[in-house]
Amino acid sequence: MGTTQLESVQEPKYWHLKTVLSEALDSDFAVGEILPNERDLAARFGVARATLRQALEQLELEGRLQRRRGVGTTVAPPRVGVAVSTDQREWADGVGSEAWQPLDSTMAKAPAPVAAMLGTDPADPVHVVRRIRNTQGQAVAAELLYVPASSVPDLSAIEAPSGPVRARSVLRKLHRLGLQGQDRSVELGSARADDAKELDRLPGAPVLVVTTRYFTADGTAAVSVATYRADTCRLTFGDSGALEISHDEQSERQAS
Repeated sequence: MGTTQLESVQEPKYWHLKTVLSEALDSDFAVGEILPNERDLAARFGVARATLRQALEQLELEGRLQRRRGVGTTVAPPRVGVAVSTDQREWADGVGSEAWQPLDSTMAKAPAPVAAMLGTDPADPVHVVRRIRNTQGQAVAAELLYVPASSVPDLSAIEAPSGPVRARSVLRKLHRLGLQGQDRSVELGSARADDAKELDRLPGAPVLVVTTRYFTADGTAAVSVATYRADTCRLTFGDSGALEISHDEQSERQAS
């Protein structure tokens, strides 16, 4: 059999450099240590800065490096195993799990793709609940939960016009609907400015976007768009419905 076109393509220089850098991270640097600047690193490995930058970006995408505002590029700790919940009970008290913290709830128009999933008119405002997820003292995910007014018809503006109190009210009433199912998709994305600020990332940094639709007998009750840090999170899925954030190798295996 002849050689295919792909087989004849040489490995890109940045990819080989990524392997060399990865080995250097294991042997020469400690977790949290700040890397030398790009000029010094390029000189050390005898490559152009553009090639180095591509390799560093790939290592960041793989979770080996972190770029932090005002600090620089540091060696990242191992990813945290994050179990993505399939259980609506996290909304029962309007607070969510210990990891999810409601920040705000306002009325706003949903993005067109979200409105299509909700089956609402893009011009109609919906409840937008904003939450943040923390583990080990670090924000690892930011969520926007879109809830049509028809899903929580008894919610009055008198309860709270906005803020965490309003968010908890929406979550409690959503729980009382008795959700009957959900579907979920995961894709790689880039951090928007708002998400980047909340997650202490640079705008455009790689993130994992988890979109979940929640159903009742009458149709879609809510849509969640959660943005997870791709450099620190390893998402796990299971049938137990329990939401766990594992902190060690053993618990990560159990969450998987």
